Amino acid sequence: MSINASLAARRLAAVPRGVATAHPVHIARAENAEIWDVEGKHYVDFAGGIAVLNTGHRHPRVMAAVAAQLETFTHAAFQVTAYEPYIALCERLNALAPFKGPAKTILFTTGAEAVENAVKIARAATGRAGVIAFTGAFHGRTMLTMGLTGKVLPYKKSFGPLPGEIYHLPFPNEAQDVTVADSLKALDFLFKADIGPDRVAAIIVEPVQGEGGFNPVPPELFAALRALCDKHGILLIADEVQAGFARTGKMFGIEHSGVEPDLVVMAKSLAGGFPLSGVLGRAAIMDTVEPGGLGGTYAGSPVGCAAALAVLDIIEEERLLARANEIGLKIKTRLAKIAQRNDSVPIANIRGPGAMIAFDVVTTSGEPDADATRRVLQNGLVEGVIMLSCGTAGNTVRNLVPLTVSDAVLEEGLNRMEAAMASARA
Repeated sequence: MSINASLAARRLAAVPRGVATAHPVHIARAENAEIWDVEGKHYVDFAGGIAVLNTGHRHPRVMAAVAAQLETFTHAAFQVTAYEPYIALCERLNALAPFKGPAKTILFTTGAEAVENAVKIARAATGRAGVIAFTGAFHGRTMLTMGLTGKVLPYKKSFGPLPGEIYHLPFPNEAQDVTVADSLKALDFLFKADIGPDRVAAIIVEPVQGEGGFNPVPPELFAALRALCDKHGILLIADEVQAGFARTGKMFGIEHSGVEPDLVVMAKSLAGGFPLSGVLGRAAIMDTVEPGGLGGTYAGSPVGCAAALAVLDIIEEERLLARANEIGLKIKTRLAKIAQRNDSVPIANIRGPGAMIAFDVVTTSGEPDADATRRVLQNGLVEGVIMLSCGTAGNTVRNLVPLTVSDAVLEEGLNRMEAAMASARA
């Protein structure tokens, strides 16, 4: 039995099946955009720990910052004794806020935890309970964030009843024949049938949907939502957990729209692989919660804060905003060539800002092909590239390669991806 197979058997006996693993590979070590498994096989990492590694595996600057922090203290609980790395990181994030005026930031541990606290802050600030999200959205797996998530399988099955005062609008998607006008019409119906705008605390939206299929929010929808929020006193929450920190070629994905949010949720690539999340918001809104109403034992870990401060330096000094656009152009150019091949799986809808790129695997008649998508990912393992799927039809392949990837490793990964797509053709 191989080492991977042996570990898979141990996993099956020890770990519940509710936590799925995309690939039967067990990692032994990693560096920047490359992974080696326990059997020594080499892979190019196009998954990035699900958008966590914009600065790559074990970036030297991150590792040095963490090592220095480990020499002083590893935990204190900010609610007991404060510490400078937390404050310094909040100052840096406040300066990056994608809105005008004073900003404040509070730190947490996971993306779902940050989303929940953004909703808490919005409810406290408005005195209202309702929250509006979108179909196809993914905001987390906790009870509240599961309710916000706009996909039943696998996230909501068997877990009801779900929290109340959560409503979903159809997300505009050309492939599904849903327009911005359709979304806004549904919002109008919602206000008339289920909840008045005076009872809505917030509208939460991913600037680019992650699990939903890497679908960017059309700028006109963002503009309409901002106008409606201003008219009715509703807060606009940008969930930047997957799109944030240079992935889209901007620090935050919403910056592509020209619209200013009231609250920003962040996690994943914030701390270069260490657990850290946060909510950044307008200072007056953030200060509406009474002392003690927010926090968490591990929230704002000093180790995570040290890593995040290094990440912000890396993004600036290594020009990762520009690098994301360079990487994205290379990926899109290669995908456009693959789309012209007649000996590869058919693909369509190449999309995404910066290096947040995806494409759909389809049949010859243009219908979603989830089976072929699974073959692409499986064959990718054989070729040596780690890829992930997403999308409501399970036929979208997304690319989250670290932004620090070298041109040579990126090219190698694209060659392996192309070979996997060719061998996956039925």
